[in-house]
Amino acid sequence: MIETIACADASTAWCLSQAGGCAMAAAYLDLPVAHAIFGNDPRAVLAWGPGPRVKAIECEGGYKVTGVWSFASGGRHATWLGAHCPIYAADGSPKRDAIWRAGGAHHAGAHRGRAVDRHLEHVGLRGTASDQFALQDFFVRSDHSITREFDRECRENGPLYRMGAGHLLPGRFRGRGLLHRPRRARQLHRRGAQQGARGARSPLRDNAVLQSNLAQAEVNLRAARGYVLQSMADIWKELCAGATITVAQRINIRMAATHAIHKAREAVDFAYNAAAPRRSSRNHPLERRFRDIHTVTQQLQGQLRHFETVGAWMMGADADLTFV
Repeated sequence: MIETIACADASTAWCLSQAGGCAMAAAYLDLPVAHAIFGNDPRAVLAWGPGPRVKAIECEGGYKVTGVWSFASGGRHATWLGAHCPIYAADGSPKRDAIWRAGGAHHAGAHRGRAVDRHLEHVGLRGTASDQFALQDFFVRSDHSITREFDRECRENGPLYRMGAGHLLPGRFRGRGLLHRPRRARQLHRRGAQQGARGARSPLRDNAVLQSNLAQAEVNLRAARGYVLQSMADIWKELCAGATITVAQRINIRMAATHAIHKAREAVDFAYNAAAPRRSSRNHPLERRFRDIHTVTQQLQGQLRHFETVGAWMMGADADLTFV
């Protein structure tokens, strides 16, 4: 479904996948709270984003949350916002034994007066509303906070939750869903190939170099997609048999997803450069695909530094597995 939606609108697919991953927080909340957030409202949407200088200070019944969070994709239509925070004691000292927690701030009514929103400009994916929001001493009840991917807080033992949102998103959301953005770019490219590029005497479709490059781009995309799908299928089979996800499997997901994103970027670059739009315009359909896929490569899931982590782990060297 994500692939199909991404062909029509990349920003919609991005927000849908992001919301699906965020919704897995329900498995870590106390059941009454999970029902109150997600069960009682069929249109409930949770959005969250990172914040470099944020904190949650312990207080009676919960936490006082302060900071600025960016790139909360889908935040404008969300019913709840999540604020990832490290925990501090009431005296302001950091709790060394505390894990980062995600607290929920209701995004409606009276709370809007204490939540400051600011639009962030992006090169691509402009329809995701990946805005910035700020909170100042915002009270979050303790039962409205979770520690992501923390097994002892997870109420569900199904294979989906033993994989975890952190490992599901690279494979499904970034790798598989975004991989098919190039499909629309190739369709537009083939449509434009009936005509010649600027200064060309013959249609693009008759150019032998472009014919060869198009075939190679197609092969690379199909191979990358196949690697993602096969990796996820193999891992899912083991999880359904009762296993828990291993470091080797996490490495495989990360490697497959990052590879797929960059092969998708290469395919879009080919279509954009070969089509040679007659004028530079943000309204040109290929221009939008070009900006979208390059924004994806800069997102955490698509950064090339993941290959360094994978390579270090494969060679037995010290590897930071924080984002694997």
